[in-house]
Amino acid sequence: MDDAGTTQPGAELVVGVEDFLNGRGSIVDVRSPAEFERGHLPGAVNLPLFSDAERAAVGTAFRQEGRRRAVQLGLEMVGPRLAAMALELSGLADAAGQLRVHCWRGGLRSTSVAWLAGLQQLRVWLLGGGYKAYRRWVLEQMERPWPLIVLGGRTGTGKTDLLLALERRGAAVVDLEGLAQHRGSSFGGLGLPAQPSTEQFENRLADRLRRLRGRTPIWVEAESAQVGRCRIPAAFWRQMREAAVVEIDRPVAVRVSQLVAVYGPQGKDNLRQATERIARRLGPQRTTAALAAIDAGDWASACREMLDYYDRCYDHELHSRGQPPLQRLELGEMGAEQAAVHLMGVSTGAA
Repeated sequence: MDDAGTTQPGAELVVGVEDFLNGRGSIVDVRSPAEFERGHLPGAVNLPLFSDAERAAVGTAFRQEGRRRAVQLGLEMVGPRLAAMALELSGLADAAGQLRVHCWRGGLRSTSVAWLAGLQQLRVWLLGGGYKAYRRWVLEQMERPWPLIVLGGRTGTGKTDLLLALERRGAAVVDLEGLAQHRGSSFGGLGLPAQPSTEQFENRLADRLRRLRGRTPIWVEAESAQVGRCRIPAAFWRQMREAAVVEIDRPVAVRVSQLVAVYGPQGKDNLRQATERIARRLGPQRTTAALAAIDAGDWASACREMLDYYDRCYDHELHSRGQPPLQRLELGEMGAEQAAVHLMGVSTGAA
């Protein structure tokens, strides 16, 4: 954003979402911690002007006593912290003294912090419309047409490893499971950090797609409408449903070995709980057999009991698309890096 360089130290420049994202300096989100936790711009730093309780109190004062009283109360709360906040803003600025600042709607909180930063001779870019405008932009990204190829395959075929191998070879990849911090099944959260909110998952997805603009094709793994608790935005999900599919397959023994490597270290209690969550769908006989195998430490047998259920789910999802896969690849015991070479050839042909 070239015109940002014309601002003087201490000045503020109000910009739209795209210019804000392409700007310079740390992104400083001055909303309350609870607002930030629900969803924020990827990479943003939370420097709240008010705590959650303080924000609630100022809001109550505004509704009951008017703007003047709310502003006065806010000043009383923030005043003692201004010196420390000014130091934090200086520490967050880049080498040229630049910062990007936003609040919920681009109102009093962000302009107040911009004023404080200005006293430190910092250049401040304000997000016009605040986080609310950013959220509109996020949902607009899901409506844009994206040149997707969906990587399909039954559970245990190593789709995620393959996607990451494709990315290492320079392919454009959206790793939905990585963005959601979940592998997509009842067992998918084991050993992973807590999932983000669906809102934050959407923010991460929009950020990733923005970075892949102009690339073709964009690989994405076949998923159901939800990855754990994170729901894929409807508009993007429709594009996934309509995209060409490259389906990979491996022998059952290879798939079981892959699953044991991923889930075996997660512990008996965790595996039992995940199995019990799908007991109704597994049926009593398979559930009993799977739980007995888990108790015996026989991870391979436990996996085999559950593969039939997951295979049926995948086959139903694939057949409901109404179109055959673009290509089917039998990978055998081929490693992810070697398999990625084959897939790069497919993508070249599909593009």
